[in-house]
Amino acid sequence: MTSENAVLAEGLTKFYGAHRGIEGLDLEVRRGEVMGFLGPNGAGKTTTIRLLLDFLRPTGGRAVVLGLDPRRDRAALHRRIGYLPGELVFPGGRGRAGELLRFFAEARGGVARARVTELAERLELDLSRPVHAMSKGNRQKVGLVQAFMHEPDLLVLDEPTSGLDPLMQQEFLGLVRDARAAGQTVFMSSHVLAEVQQAADRVAIVRAGRLAAVERVESLGRRAVRTVEIHFGDPVDAGEFRGLPGVGDVSVDGPVLRCTVDGKLDPLVKAAARHEVVDLLSAEPDLEETFLSYYYHAEGDSDAARTGA
Repeated sequence: MTSENAVLAEGLTKFYGAHRGIEGLDLEVRRGEVMGFLGPNGAGKTTTIRLLLDFLRPTGGRAVVLGLDPRRDRAALHRRIGYLPGELVFPGGRGRAGELLRFFAEARGGVARARVTELAERLELDLSRPVHAMSKGNRQKVGLVQAFMHEPDLLVLDEPTSGLDPLMQQEFLGLVRDARAAGQTVFMSSHVLAEVQQAADRVAIVRAGRLAAVERVESLGRRAVRTVEIHFGDPVDAGEFRGLPGVGDVSVDGPVLRCTVDGKLDPLVKAAARHEVVDLLSAEPDLEETFLSYYYHAEGDSDAARTGA
């Protein structure tokens, strides 16, 4: 492992009996980058994270994290990591958020109260509320504060925006960008394409326990297909829009056009501008339905892993 890597996995494999959790994973996460770890539910994302943190022992292969062996150097490694699990469970559960975070801060060797307060304010978290009475979204905020508060070398975040409203999702992405600017490394699992596009430098894509590809994030927009619906002032002819670059599945019902767009919206928008446009709806690409299908049309897609990054 070179000093440029925060995480190295070589042939990392975990089987649960006959069931494959992850198999033959080769992955490098560079120091100071944000790596998105993408895939549908059940793809092996959480298994990989638990292997990297020594919460699970591998069936085969190895991992090196921050230059350390996750098993041999577990205690030293965990001091340098901020971890948000996908299924968040707090000890006790009867204390107030501020008290719980004070406990976590002391376990970390001490964190400035001002840092905890700053993070809580950014996430609009009321530290005086009992944790057991909080909504899922507010408990997720507590988890994010405990992960970020000690400014770790590596942040490992498993589905970090689960339960957050759209405004708080954007605030979370701001925290990720700030961490990168400070030289921290972020390894973030998700099945939501849009949030990874906004924050990550590269993405690793997994399906059915295997690595399908590693790519620069700029390429995601070129891969993902979005659905578009345009409402015009008068009926339009579908023939005007068929054959436009990147436009497919064109259907027209009177003044309403529905289609898909693979790539830039510009050709469609220019064609639509010849008419009175009443409304335009563009749905964010759905990762599982569009982006993953690009890679995952066959089990043999592991070859794609050697083409990216």
